[in-house]
Amino acid sequence: MQVYDVLIVGAGPCGLAVGIEAVKAGLSHLILEKGSITESIRCYPKRMRFFSTAENIEIGGLPFPISEVKANRSEALQYYRKAAGFYHLNFKLFTEVTQVVKQDELLEVQTIQGETYYARKVIIATGYFDFPRRLGIPGENLPHVSPYYDEPFLYSFSKVVIIGAANSAVEAALELYRHDVDVTIVHRGEDFRPTVKYWLVPDVKNRVREGKIKTRFNSLTTAIEPKRVQIENVETGESEWLEADFVLMLIGYIPDAALLQRCGIELTQPSMVPIYDPETFETNVPGLYLCGTVVAGIHTEKVFIENGREHAAAIIDHIAGRKIRQVKELIERI
Repeated sequence: MQVYDVLIVGAGPCGLAVGIEAVKAGLSHLILEKGSITESIRCYPKRMRFFSTAENIEIGGLPFPISEVKANRSEALQYYRKAAGFYHLNFKLFTEVTQVVKQDELLEVQTIQGETYYARKVIIATGYFDFPRRLGIPGENLPHVSPYYDEPFLYSFSKVVIIGAANSAVEAALELYRHDVDVTIVHRGEDFRPTVKYWLVPDVKNRVREGKIKTRFNSLTTAIEPKRVQIENVETGESEWLEADFVLMLIGYIPDAALLQRCGIELTQPSMVPIYDPETFETNVPGLYLCGTVVAGIHTEKVFIENGREHAAAIIDHIAGRKIRQVKELIERI
């Protein structure tokens, strides 16, 4: 049987960064990915532009040359594909990992297809985009409800209720409004989230003042039915039904906690933050590491490509027995 020095689960930017560091260290590697390369970015809104500047999402020491300061989705997809090709990364795509099992000195990686791979070390870099947060309310699984938004044209000349008030919700609301959509934002807080991209804040607040985007702040969504959404004001307790042809539940995402637990990784509750060494990123399972946003549990706002990519160097330093490079904390992103 073939045994890899390093097996990486996930082919997002952080997973690619680990693969590149493994190549630089002369370690054999394999990257298993249940979708395509950088699958999460491929599923981002088609006109999305990154919050981070281009140099802060580079990997492998490869420059990310673009005409603007911040990359869009297409530019990022092209960049990461070319980076993977430059370093001749070894992939097995459309292969979903179900479990990692410790077997003496090796780790056995099992897949949904029934295949088994073996490695001396395994790094889980699965991110979080596949697992949207749920509200646990009636109707959230109806066909006109979605936790993802890609482009506006499906929704033109219809009524859309957006649940959430962070970046994804604000970007979707602005784009929908500009494509003849009647948009209402529902959020349990009293205003937009403070993490909204600074250049979007005046735009969305001006549209709200003009009445072009409607809001229901201090409101919980309590039920979804075909053509309407029920909300409740947290201050007055009053209920209201909003017309809705479509509902976008843009309330964030969480890592795949079930996969981590199947691999034997302990999670703290209720944050679902896994147990790992913050210097080496090795978990309570010897030889099993975490890289990127998967370390953050429900606090996905704390780890991004720009600091998650640095986990890769620290992990491979530890595996290779070198002095471990220090990972930066959350970087100032403006």
